[in-house]
Amino acid sequence: MREPYNESKNRKQEQLEKYKTNDKDKKLTTNQGLKVSKDEFSLKAGERGPTLMEDFHFREKMTHFDHERIPERIVHARGYSAHGEFQVYESMKEYTKADFLNDPSKKTPVFVRYSTVAGSKGSSETVRDVRGFATKFYTDEGNFDLVGNNIPVFFIQDAMKFPDLVHALKPEPHDGMPQAATAHDTFWDFIANNQESAHMVMWAMSDRAIPRSFRMMEGFGVHTFRLVNDKGQAHFVKFHWKPALGTHSLVWDEAQKLSGKDADFHRHDLAEAIDNGDYPEFELGVQVIKEDDEFMFDFDILDPTKIWPEEDVPVKIIGKLTLNRNVDNVFAENEQVAFHPGHVVPGIDFTNDPLLQVRLFSYTDTQLIRLGGPNFHELPINRPVCPFHNNQRDGYMRQTINTGQVSYHKNSLAGNTPEPAAESEGGYTHYQEKIEGRKVRARSESFKDHFSQAAMFWNSMSEPEKQHIIEAFSFELGKVKSKSVQQQVVDMFANVSLDLTRGFAEAIGAAPPQQGGSDVTKSSPALSQENTKKKPDTRKVGVIIGDHFNGEEVNGVLARLKAEGINPEIVSDTLNARKADNGSELEVDHTFLTGESVLFDAIYVVSGGKDESSAFTPDALYFVKEAFAHYKPIGATHSGKELLVEAGITNTPGVVTGEDLTTFTKDFTAAIAAHRHWDRQVV
Repeated sequence: MREPYNESKNRKQEQLEKYKTNDKDKKLTTNQGLKVSKDEFSLKAGERGPTLMEDFHFREKMTHFDHERIPERIVHARGYSAHGEFQVYESMKEYTKADFLNDPSKKTPVFVRYSTVAGSKGSSETVRDVRGFATKFYTDEGNFDLVGNNIPVFFIQDAMKFPDLVHALKPEPHDGMPQAATAHDTFWDFIANNQESAHMVMWAMSDRAIPRSFRMMEGFGVHTFRLVNDKGQAHFVKFHWKPALGTHSLVWDEAQKLSGKDADFHRHDLAEAIDNGDYPEFELGVQVIKEDDEFMFDFDILDPTKIWPEEDVPVKIIGKLTLNRNVDNVFAENEQVAFHPGHVVPGIDFTNDPLLQVRLFSYTDTQLIRLGGPNFHELPINRPVCPFHNNQRDGYMRQTINTGQVSYHKNSLAGNTPEPAAESEGGYTHYQEKIEGRKVRARSESFKDHFSQAAMFWNSMSEPEKQHIIEAFSFELGKVKSKSVQQQVVDMFANVSLDLTRGFAEAIGAAPPQQGGSDVTKSSPALSQENTKKKPDTRKVGVIIGDHFNGEEVNGVLARLKAEGINPEIVSDTLNARKADNGSELEVDHTFLTGESVLFDAIYVVSGGKDESSAFTPDALYFVKEAFAHYKPIGATHSGKELLVEAGITNTPGVVTGEDLTTFTKDFTAAIAAHRHWDRQVV
């Protein structure tokens, strides 16, 4: 565990401090500052009489309550956020004039919001879905928003279809079901009839769509942007976030159970990690392509349904993001933050990616209704750390009190100020790309290959990952009522892989494809989570224990696990402290009722009942069997080994037993780092 974050406050934090208030030990007042003598009763005409309209305190209090919710986001409604800092490793001056990417000594404040896409604000967090990964950089040149996802491609190529996609994946309008799920007819009907979605669906049916943690998922800018240097030279770029802990996922049964056990599982995980000093870290990487190389690939680099394979275009790691502070108020920060891909700084520009182009309109438009007008940039969480000056005035919730008589450009009464800044003074200039063409509603022929990269994704998966994808299709399409839609999807994905489609066609009772398949043999090892970093850091271990355990050895194991960055938590049949044979005690964190196995990454069994010699409780037995079925590492010492015998799970991958303190903790730590043990036979 790291020491609490105690560095000097960054500029954004200092700015937010001005808006914070603590009402402890204060007298109650109205919003106008009038001290209130009573706050329990409305003003009445007699003790049993009617309430009087002149009760301004009641009307102010109730009016605020009636309006203290704002419309939730149509997509990405369910989200959680944290503050942090970004620091570039070395100057990127060769590629961009963006100041925050050129000064390795500078720490740029950031605010990151993670989210699910489909569900409402009250939905569960561990559903199968895309996850938003949006980052607001508060740079000295203005705010830069990298509004991305944990999947590098998207369902559609042109945002004209975005309302249709969202209508299809949202609860069906005739009955309002299902919530936060795509396992229904309208979504899959859309997929079958908009086959550009094939690549994205492969990602969505993979383990990437059920991440273990916000801290253990990649982030992608999705779109192709431009970097422009101070000489006016441009490069195409894609942005990547690489988690320091590696990219890891839940298993499907575990994710479903977590929805009931802890619908806030991902936000709990993020907030607790920061509170513990286990600050989440991500490295920023860029893929860069020269302008002259735009057409040298077998895919269109502007197509948002395509990746740039890392083996073809390597990811250059350029900096690190550290999340080190939780929000103080979820509404004021997490809900009121407004991201927009059009928030850029000098040195970062757009391309003709058709999905990106329309997002540049949509994001501002949606904030106008959600946040009540054009002044959402004045909310504390959205304010840039650098000064801003312009001739915009008035509107809902205006906070700036502009002085002077001039609110237009050009003018003489104020010396023609505020005046535009020259490029040499940091003024933003758009990259001068040459554009020629007729006005058409059409799509480039280079966008029409919908299956090659979907097949490459399938080819890149390990055997367990392929099986999970087949199971995901089987579950999702098994919920679809229309036999026609089911068959259309089978026929569509026969273009990706016959092994895939035959695998799920049988499960849903559809006719398996007799022809099809893909000629693509290319794979990209970077796409498989089996090739990610495997570290034990911040993993949570449930320790099942009773009284009269070997205090010296067990405390030694726990101390060594903590030294490896692992977080053990004690689980027993009650919350009473457990006593060791040497008189020491361990405080219990969870009972079997409040600390289900799905909440932990691994299990360490010391004993299963009230004391070391008692029989194991049914709860302890189920606890361990469930963890085993989810391919998690399991360790056992002392009478804990008897539980593994009773459960029939000895001598199998990822199960570690032993009495030697050093050997056991070393082997158990290695098993925890592996995350899952897929070669385990689960019966």
